[in-house]
Amino acid sequence: MKLRKVMIIGVGNVGSTTAYTLVNRGICEEIALVDLNKELAYGHAQDLLDAAAYRQNMVKVSLRESTDCADIDIAIITVTSGIAQKSRAEELAGTSKIIASIVPNMMKSGFKGIFLIATNPCDAITYQVWQLSGLPRHRVIGTGVWLDTVRLRRLLGEKMDIGPQSIDAFIVGEHGDSQFPVWSHSSVYGINLNDLEKNKIDFEQIGTQARKMGFEIANRKHCTEYGIASTITEICQHIFTNSHRALALSCILNGEYGYKNVAIGVPAIVDQHGIKKIIELDFTESEKQLFEKSINIVKGYIDHIKLP
Repeated sequence: MKLRKVMIIGVGNVGSTTAYTLVNRGICEEIALVDLNKELAYGHAQDLLDAAAYRQNMVKVSLRESTDCADIDIAIITVTSGIAQKSRAEELAGTSKIIASIVPNMMKSGFKGIFLIATNPCDAITYQVWQLSGLPRHRVIGTGVWLDTVRLRRLLGEKMDIGPQSIDAFIVGEHGDSQFPVWSHSSVYGINLNDLEKNKIDFEQIGTQARKMGFEIANRKHCTEYGIASTITEICQHIFTNSHRALALSCILNGEYGYKNVAIGVPAIVDQHGIKKIIELDFTESEKQLFEKSINIVKGYIDHIKLP
């Protein structure tokens, strides 16, 4: 049996919590930690090995350089500039420089796996990784709006007293302020949410709450980690199990929805090779306008990245 190997580049709050979640889910046999702070990485590795000792399956936690990546199946990028920012967009200048110093060297070292990007601004950095790596677009994925979608479903479930897994509602667009719920395609077992609730729910308010949730959490605890770590781990699980599950992820568009050369959050089917297929929704006219606005914002971020 081929051992499943995941590399986490950046073991701050998100990276370390992702490693812990991967250990507890037991979906891979090796987790390789990469960080400039070697003492921090070593401490996390030893702590994670203590946790792994309770598992029935063997999990190896190793310390590596990012260039030691030829045997890695999924490389998760969670690096940040380390400077507190007021918005995801403000992180772009610092993080894009870090990405430019990592990805080309990984490719020269023989990386053949899938990149999974959680670094913000997620869509622009996903596009940058795709450009720098030269990989096919299906092997470069951003976590995108999947966590935002899960938050939306959780909030709706709380209002309707329905388990969030039973709600087929999702967010598309930028992982940022221009994202929006696709209410025209939102339902519970085929019944549109508006018909189900008979105008009992303020959907606009819930959409706004889902969009702002990340910032509200960060304002209170100075970071977000559990939700995004679970998001990353779930995506890895669907890749390793070849699940063909549809998730709302940041994907490179090549004509879908009428756009090219941009990464944006859209529903997509995930398999063992990455993105199997992007699902094209039939937007309403107002949704088309919101999507175009979101596309243009992400393209604006991309324009500020120095690409070769």
